[in-house]
Amino acid sequence: MSENNTSAVPVLVLKNVRRHYTQGKTIIDVLRGIDLTVNHGEMVSLVGPSGAGKSTLLHVTGLLEPPDEGEVFLSGAPCSDMDDATRTKMRREYLGFVYQNHNLQPEFSALENVMIPQMIAGKRKREAAEYAEFLLDKVGLKKRMNHRPAQLSGGEAQRVAIARALANKPHMLLADEPTGNLDPMTSETVFGFLMNVVRETGLAALVATHNPELADRMDRKVALKDGRLEEMDTLGMSGRIAFKQRFVGE
Repeated sequence: MSENNTSAVPVLVLKNVRRHYTQGKTIIDVLRGIDLTVNHGEMVSLVGPSGAGKSTLLHVTGLLEPPDEGEVFLSGAPCSDMDDATRTKMRREYLGFVYQNHNLQPEFSALENVMIPQMIAGKRKREAAEYAEFLLDKVGLKKRMNHRPAQLSGGEAQRVAIARALANKPHMLLADEPTGNLDPMTSETVFGFLMNVVRETGLAALVATHNPELADRMDRKVALKDGRLEEMDTLGMSGRIAFKQRFVGE
């Protein structure tokens, strides 16, 4: 797996990002001036109570909806005023998404699910298959690549989703409760694969989670409360090294 550019330019910069919704005559301010920077090789956990706006923040970061004010920069490129076609291209080339529900296509095998985004991006079928097999091997599923989602466990399906998110070699992963539907042991395994991928490739990752243990194991933790971000303490370097030794085998 080729490493991403480790340029000094941050992968993600949010500057004074604001987002509100209207319910009848009521305006609900969900994001109230968000500033955030995420660098190459960095995993940032996003925590906060249900309804705090974590998914909204991920949607704005992922160019799925525009901010009402402020700017989103991906690898130095300003994105907030892009047209739909350009935003779609940026999502395809710069971002990988992992959701709480794996959202795999049920009629296709694990291999085909990882091939699809590559072929949409213009890659030939044989090349897409080779890279999909490589990615599935990376997440420990080489022997399961011809199985459909219904034939996979929840943890296996989520690992396929991680491989799919990596298919177009993005600069950044955005994960919304990626272990939320998994039991504790499976959650640990899936998160271990996710962290391993970030460390190996130099990706950036922003991971929304309600799991405090997983949040503390990432490089940084930010909390979303009342529409604003607050930097929180994590386990620190010693805790991260111990976690990497446990799951990555370093």
